Amino acid sequence: MATAAQWIQGARLRTLPAAIAPVLIGTAAAYELQSFRLLNAILAALVALLLQIGVNYANDYSDGIRGTDEDRVGPLRLVGSGAARPDHVKWAAFGAFGLAMIFGLVLVIITQSWWLILVGIGCVLAAWGYTGGKNPYGYLGLGDLFVFVFFGLVATLGTTYTQAGQVSLPAVIGAIGTGLIACALLMANNVRDIPTDMAAGKRTLAVRLGDRHARESYVLMLAVAILLVVVLAPAKPWMLIVLLLIPACLMPAWLMVNGRKRKSLIPVLKQTGMINLGYSVLFSLGLILSHGF
Repeated sequence: MATAAQWIQGARLRTLPAAIAPVLIGTAAAYELQSFRLLNAILAALVALLLQIGVNYANDYSDGIRGTDEDRVGPLRLVGSGAARPDHVKWAAFGAFGLAMIFGLVLVIITQSWWLILVGIGCVLAAWGYTGGKNPYGYLGLGDLFVFVFFGLVATLGTTYTQAGQVSLPAVIGAIGTGLIACALLMANNVRDIPTDMAAGKRTLAVRLGDRHARESYVLMLAVAILLVVVLAPAKPWMLIVLLLIPACLMPAWLMVNGRKRKSLIPVLKQTGMINLGYSVLFSLGLILSHGF
């Protein structure tokens, strides 16, 4: 039986900023549209967090039963290490997905946007299909695309829409930015796992690009995400405070390009998660200051 600490470790807390960041940005965009709704923001955050935890457990289960995690470098995997039974991890994933759907349904009822039920179902199917099922898209190199869509565009714009009933250019720019940083986090993880993924037949985008280009893509994604705020600067000069995040990106970018040992890339995961959280805070602050208290 896995301990409580092992279950918490298996939830991969370092990835949770990727769930919170789009909700912060989407809420700030709604505030700028003069439509801030605290309850809706809280519900959106719960949905995002539970989906992230669910996909982490689902990934642990699916990779574990396929043997992908048998020889890996990095944090504990419940199934791969034998700490927990596969069916227990699978039901933990389903439990997280179920709670996410409940909170999502409450949000749909509040907003009366019934079509969002289809979006929610799509999110759960995408979360499970990443490494689950007979043909997981994460094994085909499509994981990064789905992360960008669901943890960038859908999460951010969905948060804004459920509060304001519309979206805005800042919401779109923020969605692209946080989606790219979430993809950078996934890329850092997958670059570290290239040898074991290749052996297991897992053709992630990192495997397809090759070690060198995959590392370079990480730097490019961070750069584009941060520099995109320049688009908003003419009308909203305060958005340039996002550029203060550049120094925080230098160390993980250097490690990605120069860290040849797989263990040297482990700190990049946490650093990238914090970059995403910092991006969302600065982006949101820029919007609020531009709009005025």
